[in-house]
Amino acid sequence: MGEFEAERIARSYLLRVAEPPAPALTDFVGEHGPVVAAERVRRADCPPKVRDETAARRAHDYAERDLERAGAGETRLVIPEDGEWPAWPLLSLAVARGRGVSGVASPLALWVRGPARLDEAVDQAIAIVGARAATEYGEHNAAEVGYHLASRGIPVFSGAAYGIDGAAHRGALSASGTTVALLGCGIDAGYPAQHATLLRTIGQTGAVVSEYPPGTPPARHRFLVRNRLIAALTEGTVVIEAGRRSGARNTAGTAGALGKVVMAMPGPVSSGMSAGCHALIREGEATLVTSVDEILETAGRLGQQGEEPRKPSRRTDRLGPEALRVHDALSERSAKPEERIAAESGIPVERIRSLLPELELDGFAERGDAGWRRRTAKT
Repeated sequence: MGEFEAERIARSYLLRVAEPPAPALTDFVGEHGPVVAAERVRRADCPPKVRDETAARRAHDYAERDLERAGAGETRLVIPEDGEWPAWPLLSLAVARGRGVSGVASPLALWVRGPARLDEAVDQAIAIVGARAATEYGEHNAAEVGYHLASRGIPVFSGAAYGIDGAAHRGALSASGTTVALLGCGIDAGYPAQHATLLRTIGQTGAVVSEYPPGTPPARHRFLVRNRLIAALTEGTVVIEAGRRSGARNTAGTAGALGKVVMAMPGPVSSGMSAGCHALIREGEATLVTSVDEILETAGRLGQQGEEPRKPSRRTDRLGPEALRVHDALSERSAKPEERIAAESGIPVERIRSLLPELELDGFAERGDAGWRRRTAKT
């Protein structure tokens, strides 16, 4: 089992005996260390709040069995004592708890399947979340954002659910980038069933992560608890589509409470699936984004990874203000005398007489017997 064997066994036991986020147990482990905390929990020699969190499962000591089965399935238990532990992003959970935010205790450990190291995968990562019952518009944009983030080396985190989550993961995979799926059940639970192949692929190239021990079934409250990890482990969260009441809005709210960047992509005003995004933007809880460049810019230092958004270019963009006014006064169909061009542009005729030859040299104007006309651009 390698380094920190006793700590790993202790944390494996503690993950099973308390339902996350278990704030009292987390504090108890922080005060006494995992080995001592595990022994005292087994004996019920712990504070009342810790006993309440662990009473129903205290006798469920399957730590070594869980670790053995996980190893057979190429799953590892990453603990805070490991170098792979993503300590820095998870610190946001402790800081938020200190400010009185509830339900955001740090995980005691994380089950991980896949080659990606957590400490590396979280570096500059972006979460993409949204509706399960997504529209074609939402899935298209989620896949596009996932693809372009991954192609720029930005890891993409999501929850492997149907709809937006799955599209984001697939987009990142198609760019051969790193994507991480965080589950609200055990890694071996096979949920959602129709994403079994997707999860297997993510586990072969990125990482599938859960704080729930093997065999833990999916449950609504577990997905909501899981959302704090999606928010904490990433630099920012992008909501592609969300109803007014949705898990995606829950993740966005948690990300905001953790001090992370929250972004939302607008959709059709008639779409109920975008109502949650519009509410987040309207209420000032999220920044409106419409492209990967805007996501990178909004996420601060990540903006260095992206290219500057390119504005549509025109031949006349290089003209100065006066030359542009003269050019606008010209016509392609009929020639105009210098006096008329001066009147229409508002520029003195003496200045017109110096600007027109310059425009001619640059290919923007041409002289004729009846005056000057705009030169048609050659393609």
